[in-house]
Amino acid sequence: MGGAACVTVVGAMSGPLGGDRIALEATVGPGARLRIGSAAATIALPGRAAGPAHYEIRLTVADGAALHWLPEPLISAHGSELLMTTRVELAPTARLVLREEQILGRTGESPGHLTSRLTVHRAGRPLLDQELAHGPGAPGWDGGAVLGGHRAVGQLLVVDPAFDTRPITPRRLAETAVLTPLTGPAALATAVAPDALHLRRALDAAAAAVG
Repeated sequence: MGGAACVTVVGAMSGPLGGDRIALEATVGPGARLRIGSAAATIALPGRAAGPAHYEIRLTVADGAALHWLPEPLISAHGSELLMTTRVELAPTARLVLREEQILGRTGESPGHLTSRLTVHRAGRPLLDQELAHGPGAPGWDGGAVLGGHRAVGQLLVVDPAFDTRPITPRRLAETAVLTPLTGPAALATAVAPDALHLRRALDAAAAAVG
């Protein structure tokens, strides 16, 4: 993303813990270009406090601006409980590339309970609103219709006004990854994989497919 400002989010390795409340907000002004990543994976861990941890992300992108939101994966450790929400507000000519990757459990362990919701509005109108729940207490999360035994799940959302004249064609990117157009104009790639490496490869293929 040439000419963009780059920001790296650095967080503690020991969190979020149960009971924590974390909020992160970023605003991209008119015509600006911003790329945000993270220094390491975020690990949801059990804590001494009762109740789940809450992690809220709020992103706003103005007209003519572009935001690449590309954090490292979120790992749901055994015994943890995390409620994560991402809210995005886009102006009519804003561009967004947003990647989410969730790893369910560390090596050799079962995951905690993870609920994540992504809400995106463009020009004040809903573009995408979805919620995913995995781990203990989430009905059918590991069944054949959802993860089918995989332990990594993710998506890449690209919102670009150029798709109005160059719509994305639906296609399969891999055995467990697909790319679909959204009314917006936008494209959404979703993937499940056995591990973080295979998941990243599938989402990188999606990024290359949408240009």
